[in-house]
Amino acid sequence: MVRPEDTTKGKGDIAPDLLAILCCPETKQEVCLLDQTVVQRLNQKISKGELKTKGGQLVTEQIDGGLLRKDNTLFYPIRDQIPIMLIEEGIPIEKSDLSSM
Repeated sequence: MVRPEDTTKGKGDIAPDLLAILCCPETKQEVCLLDQTVVQRLNQKISKGELKTKGGQLVTEQIDGGLLRKDNTLFYPIRDQIPIMLIEEGIPIEKSDLSSM
């Protein structure tokens, strides 16, 4: 988990006060920022056409960051500091992708 105070502002970051109030729209679990190493790994999978959303759509646009659900099974992409918090836009994540966290 990356604490908001440990990050410098980038496209994949969001304001700490916003992060504090966000939760998974489906389960209401807390979310935390994905580590940038994980984001890079996920972007490689996106480039290879290996990631799909919960709604079954192929993810084609690179992400700047992500909000990981507390159960570590799903994340919501961040693009240009905007978290995409729609249930069908959530992206399942494998434990092997989280090995650096």
